[in-house]
Amino acid sequence: MTHHYKEAVQNIVNEYGGDRGRLMDIVHELIKVFGYMSDDLISAVAEALGIPIVQVRDMVSFYSFFPRKPLGKYVIRLCNAVVERMKGADEVGKAFEKELGISFGQTTSDQMFTLLHTSCIGLSDQAPGALINSTPVTNLKPQDVPQIIKDLKDGKEPSELPQAMVLLNLKKEGPVICPPMESGSALRKALSMKPEEVIAEINKSRLRGRGGAGFPTAMKWDFCRKQSSPVKYLICNADEGEPGTFKDRVILTEFPDLVFEGMTIAGYAIGAKEGIMYLRGEYAYLLEHLQKVLAKRRHLGLLGEHICGREDFNFDIRIQLGAGAYVCGEESALIESLEGKRGAPRDRPPFPVQRGYMNQPTSVNNVETLCCAAKIIEKGGEWFASIGTKDSTGTKLLSVSGDCEHPGVYEVEYGITIEKLLELVGAKDPQAVQVGGASGKCVAPKDFGRRISFEDLPTGGSIMIFGKNRD
Repeated sequence: MTHHYKEAVQNIVNEYGGDRGRLMDIVHELIKVFGYMSDDLISAVAEALGIPIVQVRDMVSFYSFFPRKPLGKYVIRLCNAVVERMKGADEVGKAFEKELGISFGQTTSDQMFTLLHTSCIGLSDQAPGALINSTPVTNLKPQDVPQIIKDLKDGKEPSELPQAMVLLNLKKEGPVICPPMESGSALRKALSMKPEEVIAEINKSRLRGRGGAGFPTAMKWDFCRKQSSPVKYLICNADEGEPGTFKDRVILTEFPDLVFEGMTIAGYAIGAKEGIMYLRGEYAYLLEHLQKVLAKRRHLGLLGEHICGREDFNFDIRIQLGAGAYVCGEESALIESLEGKRGAPRDRPPFPVQRGYMNQPTSVNNVETLCCAAKIIEKGGEWFASIGTKDSTGTKLLSVSGDCEHPGVYEVEYGITIEKLLELVGAKDPQAVQVGGASGKCVAPKDFGRRISFEDLPTGGSIMIFGKNRD
């Protein structure tokens, strides 16, 4: 560390207006400059922000993407989640160890490469996958490894590798999320209604949260709107970390405009002026693309001051990049993380709609929920309620991976049976289907008549298929 580090810390802290709540952003910036968070840097940050050293150290040590010691120029994080291992991640790992002459958790003596394992990175449909720095590489094979290492040694950027290709893999388009919608059309419609009428329309649709718990969206917005505090926040949870989930990756790549439209409508409905998208650290490669979409929306008058010419409606969105912590998908842990702390879940009550971000009323909604909300305002609550089942209206995006011919994202109507889904994805000989990630249910063939819905098999979207050849 040079003696200039204090100046660098002060400059970055100033960039964020000395806001302690932006501690994660400050640390992300420092890691870009220094590569890791030394004790000296931690002390300097604490001093610049006027907070205890232990608070900074506690936060930094919680996240896997904030290293405490120097790492190589190229950090290879190989995903070792279940589907990845089914697809040969262990063999790819051995090839990396052999090629680099180090074990996982180690750095080569020339400080060029560090080899690490990481949990699900949202690429189970093109496994095995890894992140090289923040660039995703997919469909890896042991025989690719020598060339990957040679290319990097020769000065190629990770993004220039032939394996640095993320397929969209949207295999089935459904009636809600996928049909195109003109930017701003749902928002203009919402602004022609009172906020209470927007909530009533969402209520008519019987939309339930798409993150897995299925809480009625209109009820959450209504609770939040009715809180007496003048300051309210809208948070979009884009931290899908459930093993085998990657639907938000597809939405954020293909339909980001729809998410931001939904966020703005939600902001109007609950009376918020600020929206925050919490983007998981593993999706850092999508950040620039999302920032461009936000800039375009500001330019079109769909974000910022006096939206669509409405004097009384100001709303803007910022993106908070996470740093690799699975638990931050839980809404209260996510809020803690947004405030620049370790992402530990809070005791409830109070619930976020009462006291959430910065102790103000906060609605936390899933990416997919916000897309549905925009489409409901565009096409009406009754239209949405006519799709799916009585208790599970609309469609669900499913992330399908494992032993099937066509892994990818499928938009299906609620109420689809496991059997019908297995036909769609070309699962020839399944012995089990894991629905809803690690905390979900494992379904045997005798139960393949069961339906994906809140009343039978609820899921945030993860579907992992295990063939007869698995032990």
